[in-house]
Amino acid sequence: MPIKIISGGQTGADQAALDYAIQMNIPHGGWIPKGRLTEDGPLPKKYDLQEMPTKSYPKRTEKNIIESDGTLIISHGTLTGGSELTRKLANKHNKPFLHIDMDSMEILPAVHRFQTWLTDNGIKVLNVAGSRASEDPRIYLMTTKILELSLAPST
Repeated sequence: MPIKIISGGQTGADQAALDYAIQMNIPHGGWIPKGRLTEDGPLPKKYDLQEMPTKSYPKRTEKNIIESDGTLIISHGTLTGGSELTRKLANKHNKPFLHIDMDSMEILPAVHRFQTWLTDNGIKVLNVAGSRASEDPRIYLMTTKILELSLAPST
C-alpha cells in the first residue's frame, strides 16, 4: 500500500486524493504551479505541496510523475486535456500508470484492478490525477470512493 499520496492540487481528482490522505493521516505532497494555481484560485495552505518555479501545469504534471512510483488517473470517459497529458508523460518516463474509466467499469471491479496494480507495481508513492471539478462534477466523490475502498485498513 502507498506510504505517500501526491497530486498536482487541482480541483477534482487531485484534491480528493489529498483530502483522503489528510483524513487518513497518510503523508501527502506533490508539486503545484507557482502561485499555488488551481481553477478556483490559490490552493489552501493545509495542502502540503511545493510550488514549482513556473506557472506551467504540464511541468508540474511531469514533476509529480517523475517523483512517484506510479500514477492513478481517474475519469468518466476517455482521457482529454491534462489527464491525457499525464498518460503521455507517464509513458515518456516509463512510469507505471493505471487509467480507470468509471463510465466503463463498476466500482468494485475498479477497486480490485487498482489494488492489483498497486501490488504488482510496488507503488509506495502514489500520484493521483484525473479530471478537474469543472469538467466532471462527479470526479471528486468517485476518486474518494475508490481510494476509501482500495486503501482503507481492514478491520
